[in-house]
Amino acid sequence: MPLDAICLQAVVAELRPQLVGLRIDKVQQPARDQIVFVLRGKRLLLNAGAGAPRIQLTETLRDNPAEPPMFCMLLRKHLAGARISDLTQPPLERLIRLELDASDELGRTGRRTLVLEAMGRRSNLILLDGEGRIIDCLRRVDTDLSANRPVLPGLYYEPPAAAGRLPVSEETAPGFSEKFYAAPSEHTLDKFLLDNYFGLSPLMARELAFQAAGDTDKRIFEMDGPSSLWQTVEAFCTRVREERFTPVCLLRDGKPLDFACVPVKQYGSAAEYVEFGSFSALMDFFYEAREKQERARQRGADLQKAAATARDRLRRKLAMQEKEYAETQNRDRLRICGDLITANLYRMERGVARLECENYYADNALVSIPLDPLLTPQQNAAKYYKRYTKAKTAEKYLRIQMEQAAHDLEYMESVLAEIAQAETEQDFSDIRTELQEAGFLKKQGKKKVQKRASSPWEYRTSGGLRVLVGRNNRQNDQLTLKSANRRDIWLHTQKIHGSHVILCTGGAEPPEQDLLEAAQLAAWYSQARESANVPVDYTEVRNVKKPSGARPGMVIYNTCRTVFVTPSTIQ
Repeated sequence: MPLDAICLQAVVAELRPQLVGLRIDKVQQPARDQIVFVLRGKRLLLNAGAGAPRIQLTETLRDNPAEPPMFCMLLRKHLAGARISDLTQPPLERLIRLELDASDELGRTGRRTLVLEAMGRRSNLILLDGEGRIIDCLRRVDTDLSANRPVLPGLYYEPPAAAGRLPVSEETAPGFSEKFYAAPSEHTLDKFLLDNYFGLSPLMARELAFQAAGDTDKRIFEMDGPSSLWQTVEAFCTRVREERFTPVCLLRDGKPLDFACVPVKQYGSAAEYVEFGSFSALMDFFYEAREKQERARQRGADLQKAAATARDRLRRKLAMQEKEYAETQNRDRLRICGDLITANLYRMERGVARLECENYYADNALVSIPLDPLLTPQQNAAKYYKRYTKAKTAEKYLRIQMEQAAHDLEYMESVLAEIAQAETEQDFSDIRTELQEAGFLKKQGKKKVQKRASSPWEYRTSGGLRVLVGRNNRQNDQLTLKSANRRDIWLHTQKIHGSHVILCTGGAEPPEQDLLEAAQLAAWYSQARESANVPVDYTEVRNVKKPSGARPGMVIYNTCRTVFVTPSTIQ
């Protein structure tokens, strides 16, 4: 998890001077795992969620439920009007103690302590009285869940058991050397640090290994000795003791990857390094972006399921139509049966179940024709002619329906490719609207005012030319048929679903390198992203047409050139 013990220490060092002496004016619980204290214009967030336990000042406003939960009511009873007297953290523990001077209903002053255990899935918020007895907690832990450490009202609070490893800040050079030589030689340096010391997150262990050896995967047997690693660890611990922290966030493709309290260099050019003015601002940015991504992922999962269901339904429909079409190809047999019945009426009697006669269409070979005993011979002949006519008509319409179903199936495959590369809630909203307008999803509720559509992805080639990439089928149409200049270059993967890509040339002949980079983008934003050698067609926009009645994103082109590329984005 990003907020390790050392990063938590940095947060406490930042918050303590801002919080001590402030009074809690309001207590809110906007979510099951979140408590917000409003104190003199500031909002202190304590999150005990398994995926994001933390303490911070927040600028993000959260909606509160109409009925406050029981734990929120309990905190209001004990902490409303209380003043924060101290904010402490046991050395290198993921545990925060918020010491509060409170008053009871009779005005008697007393001490309350709110403990935040920021320990992943075991995170908790625990309220203690002045004697260290548990008043209540966010998650009650009985003896069935933990026989060694129950957390229940009325019990004295016991901190979590020690990890059994030495705090990294308490290590000495001789002790470090002894552990280094005793460790299995095939272990990596970061594993050695995590196995022997607590207080370090996997990210920081890899960073220390990178700073000491220039490689996050360096193994013990590849080192000349422990000196370089020890010097790196000692310098890091000195920085922690002196509280020289820097709020930094790592971004990959514009998305938050991780954050730390010291500069992180192990990712090199693969990640962007951004400094923030405070840890609270950093965590607001990081967790808000991550929650937004999670919401988008959930919406994307629902849309993916709906689109996949529609695609599977089309596949079954097309398979049934193909089966019916195959049956119509044998319709001449029905006409022949009618002819043979008509030619042999003089030999037939009503009520027979079968006609045995010579087939003069096949060298007078004997043939057996099933009959309906309840019908007259003339009616049996008419029945076969009717079935023949019906099959002949069905062939004509089935061919049209199969063609339409095949186009719809191809369209749904393109939509699924769009969903796979969608990133934001607006992307998913656009795709959902597209499917609703195409009739594959039902429109729900009243018609809402549409937000402004998202913009295409935009890149610059090494030669400085703009490259625009459509995010969805409707945007592909807009980009290719309306926005692009007729002399711009249009690119698309050959016979593979993907985005329309426009290389803006201004009517000039594009350099070969710029054309290759645009083709690599077209391959990247397609279903062939994981392939190594992808064919990409390119032609001028004026050569691209949309057939009448075609689904969004469907176009045709008669002249093109093809280049084979490896999918890649433009850095």
